[in-house]
Amino acid sequence: MAMTGSRIAIGIALVAGLAAAQSLDFQAYRTKVEPIFLKKRTGHARCAVCHSANNSAFRLQPLPHDGGSYTEEQSRRNFDSVKNLVTPGNPDTSKLLIHPLAPDAGGDKFHGGGRQFASKSDPDWQAIADWVRGR
Repeated sequence: MAMTGSRIAIGIALVAGLAAAQSLDFQAYRTKVEPIFLKKRTGHARCAVCHSANNSAFRLQPLPHDGGSYTEEQSRRNFDSVKNLVTPGNPDTSKLLIHPLAPDAGGDKFHGGGRQFASKSDPDWQAIADWVRGR
């Protein structure tokens, strides 16, 4: 069976998507991104407070009891949840970055946890975006 142009394009897109998904670095996530979810942001609860107690798509493991960091196993579970909210290579279409971003900066109109990021120039937003870009 001959492949049509649209089938070839779909195949290329699937391969590119798989390669990009594989490029999300767990260690970079654990050291640069995950600590942001535990960080107290002025005027807001930590991301992990709400997202470990709710049933949203962004689901984190319960907060460490000692106030420290997650175990590697917990981090891997968090990574598995978070990677589904990311478009590898494209922070501007990644729900993880757009949902908590202020609407006037390109974010969603509603986020129950408020606007964690007033703009894309926020250092934490940039750290997550760099991870999404594979940097």
